Amino acid sequence: FSLATMMATTIFCWMSVRSCAQRYKSALIITGLVTFIAAYHYMRIFNSWTEAYAWTAEGTLELTGKPFNDAYRYMDWLLTVPLLLIEIILVMKLDPAETVSKSVTLGLSSALMIILGYPGETMLDEAHLSGRWFWWICAMVPFLYIVNTLLVGLSAATDSESDPQIRSLIKKAQVATVLSWCTYPVVYVFPMLGIQGSNVVIFIQLGYSISDIISKCGVGLLVYNITMAKTAAMYSASGEKQSLLA
Repeated sequence: FSLATMMATTIFCWMSVRSCAQRYKSALIITGLVTFIAAYHYMRIFNSWTEAYAWTAEGTLELTGKPFNDAYRYMDWLLTVPLLLIEIILVMKLDPAETVSKSVTLGLSSALMIILGYPGETMLDEAHLSGRWFWWICAMVPFLYIVNTLLVGLSAATDSESDPQIRSLIKKAQVATVLSWCTYPVVYVFPMLGIQGSNVVIFIQLGYSISDIISKCGVGLLVYNITMAKTAAMYSASGEKQSLLA
């Protein structure tokens, strides 16, 4: 389901590029690129999963002897999470210098968050959970910086939008990003909450997949709506007509 959702969003966004104004094409292309990269890594995750686990006659999972490579998910995040933030920045009312500045700082902060989170992701045994807590705390530092920037640091730019519909859409994209991201640190602590064995792996993968669909596809479609709304506003102001996808 995650793979199909990512690919469908990619096709939809890229086919919609021709319908938006030139200045917003980059945001829509990046939106499609995020889900395209995610779709590729979901194929790799699925293949690794089927090689590492097998269903028993009792309906439980057992190890096949081949390790499950969760690095595919983190490599996906390392590429897509900075792009997720950049696509939101590109549809906001910022001057070019501030657009570059925010894109760089948020992009680097998100990459640091992913890098700090990965070492703890490999620690599922009870004996190593203190290390998982340590890396969780480290990753939460850039995470909280990003959340604060989206909700507080960029609030002035959001409020500067004269069109209430566009302003509302941008706020929805920011809030949806933050809310979907808040599920990741919760899923990360599943092993520390006493969930062990094959169950913890299943719950972690399901939790991350649901969060990915919301943050990549859901927010991506909000970005699409913003680009279309801003395109319509631009052509309405100039008296031109533009064929838009509904």
